[in-house]
Amino acid sequence: MPFSNYFEDFTVLDYLSNTLDILLVWFVIYKLLMVIRGTKAVQLVKGIFVIVVARSLSGLFGLDTLSWLMEQALTWGFLAVIIIFQPEVRRALEQLGRGRLFSRNVVQEDKEQRELIDALMEAVSYMAKRRIGALISIEKETGMNEYIETGIPLNSTVTSQLLINIFIPNTPLHDGAVIIQKNQIAAAACYLPLSESPFISKELGTRHRAAIGVSEVTDSITIIVSEETGAVSIAKNGDLFRGLSSEDFEKLLSHELLKEQTESSNRWSWRGRRSDG
Repeated sequence: MPFSNYFEDFTVLDYLSNTLDILLVWFVIYKLLMVIRGTKAVQLVKGIFVIVVARSLSGLFGLDTLSWLMEQALTWGFLAVIIIFQPEVRRALEQLGRGRLFSRNVVQEDKEQRELIDALMEAVSYMAKRRIGALISIEKETGMNEYIETGIPLNSTVTSQLLINIFIPNTPLHDGAVIIQKNQIAAAACYLPLSESPFISKELGTRHRAAIGVSEVTDSITIIVSEETGAVSIAKNGDLFRGLSSEDFEKLLSHELLKEQTESSNRWSWRGRRSDG
């Protein structure tokens, strides 16, 4: 068929259907990126991008061996992804089965998160006044199963009474971290990775170093109650925010855990409360 006649055979309906097709593909890609955002799969996407670029360049410059290696990586990579990221794939399929992959019940989630914040507020306030040391890490998008497996499984509803009981000194579960996963206490007495940053103040102990350490490798929010001073701190993204008042503590948790946040002048600012070391 002549090239000039190719476009003549296209109708307005064809253009609309093609445009809709492209928009839907981009929408699906966008939603999938939102699902993996903040997870280890983000690094995988970067790796795949590097392999694709290397494959294209090797073919362009005639690097046959490198081209063959990249081709094998792409061919078998799909199977490797399923095996390595089996938990994330299963979670995405479960959300799809419940109709939650592309939509969420924000109101219900905010209600559950509000209950979590209230329980944390009450427990932390009680422990801070009595200088009971505590370490509580809240999982967000990046999975924390490898740290949960180091502790004692609980799978319990989050209540202030249970959190306080766990951290009472000289009890079996008080030494270590509590990890909250999907609004439940997944495990207690968990071991978190210690930060090796040389910029951490020498006056900070193991709890603070562990909180900073886990915040460097995950997007979790970790709460620390100092056993020496009763001061409340929070670690996130490798930063430590020390000496938080009750009001600041609540604002910070609300900003991070609630889905719906109004844009206002008094909205919490991480940068404004950052404490070095």
